Amino acid sequence: MLKRIIMTLFLISILMPLAAQEVWTGPMIEFEKADGADPAAAANQDRITDSVWITRGNSGGQIYNAVSESRANSRISPDNTLWALGTTADIDSLSFRNFRQAVGSPKSVVGKDLVMYIESDDIYIDVVFTSWSTGKDGGFSYMRSSPAE
Repeated sequence: MLKRIIMTLFLISILMPLAAQEVWTGPMIEFEKADGADPAAAANQDRITDSVWITRGNSGGQIYNAVSESRANSRISPDNTLWALGTTADIDSLSFRNFRQAVGSPKSVVGKDLVMYIESDDIYIDVVFTSWSTGKDGGFSYMRSSPAE
């Protein structure tokens, strides 16, 4: 009897974290922020969840989370997210880090398969950047997965 209880508790401890995480497998959607567009305007923020709104400032640099940041910080931005090279199909073998550590130079991110992990919501999203303006224009675009329908 004790052995059965221990085994049940062991299985619950393994399965509980898996049940909490959510992998978005819905249709890919496109987000674009045009060069020079106001990063504070809702139309220029990808409002993914209530806790993550991705945008990019017009002085160049990398993306940031407009919910909790007013500009990018290369060490932590976008806040409340971690990133990995790869796709959600390989989620168990991915190594998640901040955006800059995961991609290296942001201007070289175009075309790479990435997974964004939203820490507070425990959500994993496939992302592929399709453009990144160089200089101090602030434009970028990407395709990302959405919640399953």
